[in-house]
Amino acid sequence: MTTQKLEGQAKAHLIHVDPVLAKVIQQVTLTPFEFGGNYFVELVESIVSQQLSIKAADTIWKRFVKLLPQEEVIPEQVVLIPDQNVRDAGISWAKISYIKDLARKTLESGIVFEQFEIMTDEEIITELIKVKGIGRWTAEMFLMFAMGRQDVFSYGDVGLRRAIQKVYEFKKDPTDKQIEKIITKWSPYRTIACRYLWKSLDL
Repeated sequence: MTTQKLEGQAKAHLIHVDPVLAKVIQQVTLTPFEFGGNYFVELVESIVSQQLSIKAADTIWKRFVKLLPQEEVIPEQVVLIPDQNVRDAGISWAKISYIKDLARKTLESGIVFEQFEIMTDEEIITELIKVKGIGRWTAEMFLMFAMGRQDVFSYGDVGLRRAIQKVYEFKKDPTDKQIEKIITKWSPYRTIACRYLWKSLDL
């Protein structure tokens, strides 16, 4: 199934089950995105980008890639880069340790990306959070944007919580229980609902 067709089905489902979200859907347009790239590269980039603006993350990422032979981000090369060179590219010491830990675990088959396609979302999250610097939020973003999993929601995402508070007119940050009551009906398209919510923050 094409991404466009899937998003069309999701849109119809979400409009049908949630009239509040339907108002948002009618006001925004989702930008198509591609998934299914190199999972190791996606995770390294997500670590580099943590707590940075998009512009800063993009600049630092380009510097990091240039440190590698043929600009190829593979674990065999990542473990060999001198830490000081990575630090000079603008990456913190903590993030350097996270990136190296991910590379080592990948080389030692501590993370077998080839098996991810047959694993559940929770199984993948459990594997990823074994790596230093990868928490549940990063793992959930990986599921959404690197793997294209369609039924993921991140309770820890500040933007999603703010969007729900705004769209559903909560006076304060909604509780997990209140959020769960809203998002249950979105299944199996919670990822796409999240994308609409993020967009709603620009309205």
